[in-house]
Amino acid sequence: MLSRAFGFKVVCPGPDFAMLAKAVLSLGLWLQFAAGQNTPERGPQPSASNSEGDLLFLLDSSGSVSYYEFSRVKEFMWDLVQPFTFGPRDVQTSIIHISTTPTMEFPFDRYLSSGTLQQAIRDTQQLMGDTNTGKALSYAKEKFFSDEAGARPDVPKVLVWVTDGFSTDDISEPMQLLKDMGVTVFIVSTGRGSYLELSAAASQPPEKHLYFVDVDDLPIITKELRDAILDVIQANRLHAVDITSSSFRLMWPKLLSQETGYYTLEYAPIDDLARKRTKQVSGAHTSLMLSNLAPETTYEVALIPESNVHYFPPQTTRVTTLAEETSPAQVLISESGPYSFHVSWAPTLDSVISYQILYGPLPGNSVKLLEVDGEHNSTVVENLAPNTTYLVTVTAVYKSGKEKSLSAKACTQEEGSKVRHLRFEDMGPNTLKASWDSADGKVLGYRVRCRRQTGPSSVISVSPQIHSVILTDLASGTTNKVCVKPMYKNQPGKRLCRMVHMQPATEAQGYKHRQRA
Repeated sequence: MLSRAFGFKVVCPGPDFAMLAKAVLSLGLWLQFAAGQNTPERGPQPSASNSEGDLLFLLDSSGSVSYYEFSRVKEFMWDLVQPFTFGPRDVQTSIIHISTTPTMEFPFDRYLSSGTLQQAIRDTQQLMGDTNTGKALSYAKEKFFSDEAGARPDVPKVLVWVTDGFSTDDISEPMQLLKDMGVTVFIVSTGRGSYLELSAAASQPPEKHLYFVDVDDLPIITKELRDAILDVIQANRLHAVDITSSSFRLMWPKLLSQETGYYTLEYAPIDDLARKRTKQVSGAHTSLMLSNLAPETTYEVALIPESNVHYFPPQTTRVTTLAEETSPAQVLISESGPYSFHVSWAPTLDSVISYQILYGPLPGNSVKLLEVDGEHNSTVVENLAPNTTYLVTVTAVYKSGKEKSLSAKACTQEEGSKVRHLRFEDMGPNTLKASWDSADGKVLGYRVRCRRQTGPSSVISVSPQIHSVILTDLASGTTNKVCVKPMYKNQPGKRLCRMVHMQPATEAQGYKHRQRA
């Protein structure tokens, strides 16, 4: 997990991934305040001119997102693009909804001024439905290169996907197709997203293209994400994307055609320019992948347009490759139950023969070993004791004989640690009684969270003997999410959630509820 706003990496090994991430992010905010730094400010921003590109927001509009979260994401979208200049030779923006069926809110070329775009974002309504992200990505691929959608053929393409971390269909194949077509993908996760899945989906490296942040803290990343987008869409500028330890992709604006000339690319380490290498590509190209590069090395790159019609001056840039990848760099624990948990790690490298997973209870000296093929990056550890803390160490065995290890702690759940039979009773106008059957084990109490469609969310904590609460201020005609979670000494139990619909005031008083996992 990455907290890019404060320049450090957060790897969350425990089962409650999102909770720990939010705690670390809050600590970063406190440190920022203590150091006397200014927090991000809303309001007018300096203009980001000399930019040209098609910017598409992939907006989670499904029922897994609350009304409050959807509103905060809309504010974030406007804050992000506010300094841009909009127009047919500047930046164009569109929105595609993730729902049961993907929908384009408006084409790229409809709103070409700040005022009209701001109003269009404010007027965007949540669609609800399923979270079919893969289907929305396939739809985005069509629209990104469609004249009908107002897209332009020869400008940088940027996708910003804001997600709560949940999708009902596969995203890997349609996302890879988008990246293969030259789209730069930024991902902002405001929920329980899998680091492994999202880091593979974002453009590389994930440190520059993937953000984990609570929905209330989105302003923290606004400037950094905007600057990253500007690096892609600055007009008439040679730049690099998908930077790794041994390669990067060069991109440049279209200056030539197949008939009018070709490009010469020269590149060399800045501390050894005599090692200059040269490549030539036809005038139809606007990108080139350079590989077999040295890690942690700054390269001087020159693009020389060779035109038989016009003179174009050379363009230059400097690109620094990343440090050589080592594995494992992250170890994540998920899907924790009473008797098992899932261990995953990243990245997977061709130079690794196998992985060894050592695990044992804390405190104690009993250790067991699992071996996994080097092509895999996860396994399930089983036959564990309930309500126990384990130390898990993943060791990569390289072909060279070297080994690298990284450890994480994991906690198994108590047996039967989930609330059962959450139900509701009408207690009058805008009021419900939520009741549940007790969870097993030594419960210290229950935490009841109500996310209202309109109005503030609320959290109620009760003692282990209490199995019901009164929920008020539930507006008629709204759908609200109620979750009950048992609390234990070492970790929270699994929550049980229900969606509760309050009948409109014109209908008979009462409510409807439906199960939600």
